[in-house]
Amino acid sequence: MLMTPGPTAVPPRVRDRLSDPMPNPDIEQSFFDTYDEVCEKLERVYGTDDDVVVMGGEGILGLEAAIASTVAPGDDVLCVSNGLYGDGFADFVESYGGEPTVVGADYTDPLDAAGVEAALDDGEFDVATMVHCETPTGALNDIAPVLERLHDRGVLTVVDAVSSLGGTPVPSERIDINLGASQKAFSSPPGLTTAAVSDRAWEVVEEREPDSLYTNLLPWRDTSEGFPYTHLGANVAALDESLSMLLEAGLDAVYERHEEAAAHCRERGADLGLDLYTDAERSAPTVTAFHLPGEAKRVQAELETDHDIVLATGLADLADDILRVGHMGYNADVEKVDRVMDALSSVV
Repeated sequence: MLMTPGPTAVPPRVRDRLSDPMPNPDIEQSFFDTYDEVCEKLERVYGTDDDVVVMGGEGILGLEAAIASTVAPGDDVLCVSNGLYGDGFADFVESYGGEPTVVGADYTDPLDAAGVEAALDDGEFDVATMVHCETPTGALNDIAPVLERLHDRGVLTVVDAVSSLGGTPVPSERIDINLGASQKAFSSPPGLTTAAVSDRAWEVVEEREPDSLYTNLLPWRDTSEGFPYTHLGANVAALDESLSMLLEAGLDAVYERHEEAAAHCRERGADLGLDLYTDAERSAPTVTAFHLPGEAKRVQAELETDHDIVLATGLADLADDILRVGHMGYNADVEKVDRVMDALSSVV
C-alpha cells in the first residue's frame, strides 16, 4: 500500500479514465474541451476568479516557471522560508539573475513574520515567495498574515501550495501565482503543474518577456489556438477525473476527511510514543512527519518488506530522521491510517 505524501495512490476511477482512448491534444477539439473543463474545476478548488493554467511537467516546473516568468536579472526577491522548498525558491531566483533576500526560520519554527516586516522596512522587493505546506517536515504555514503585509506593499506573491491544494483551504485571495500539482491531494499521476495567475502577475510576466519556452507562463495565458507544446493528454484526462471526484464529494467534506485522518494518525503515533517533527498545531492535514532520529530508513525498509506498506523518509539532512505518512487525497482515510499504524507498531 502506497501511503507517501506524493506521488499518492491513484484511485480505480482515475485509473479507468487513463485507459480510455485519448484524443490528439494538438488537433482534436475534445481535448481542448477537457482542458477547459479542468481549468474551470481548478478555479473552484483554488477558490479564485484568476486565470488557471495546467502545464505539462511535474510540480517543480511550476516553482521554476513562476520565477523564470516574473524575475528579471537584478530584481530583488524576498524568500520567506522555514523548509527545504522555501530555501529552494532562493536558488531559482539566483539562477535567473535575481537577488534573493532570505528571511529564514528553523525548520521546526513558524515563518518569521517579524523578519518579513523588518525586511520590508529595509528594502524594496519586486516578488516574494513562500511555501504553504512544507512536505518534507509536515508543516502547514500560516501564510495569510504575511500575504496581507506583502499585498499592502505591492509585492507580487508566489506560493507553493503543491502539498496543500485540494486537502486544506489555501488563502488564494492574496496570492498572485498560486502553484499546485497533480500528484498530491488530487491523487492523479505525476506530470502536471497547476497555477492560478492574477491579472497583476500577467502584467509582470508580459513585461518580463522570459527567454524560455518550457519555463514560461505566458504562452499558457491563451491556449485557444493551441498549446505551446504537445500536452500530456492522458494526464489531463486523469486530473479531470480526480477533480470531478473531489468536487462531487464537496470541498468541505474533503477537508474534514483530511483533518480526521491526520488527527487519527497523530493520536496513534502518540500511543506508540512517536514524536512529531513539527508540533501538532502546525502540522498539515495532508502529511504527518514523525521524528525518528537515525531510524527512519530502517523503519521504512521494514514496513515495505514485511508489511507491503510504502512510506517516505525525510529529505536532505533529515533523510534518516523523519518518517512521513501521506494521508492526502485518496489516502485521507482513517482505515488506511490504521493499517499503517498497526504495521508501524511492530517495527518501532
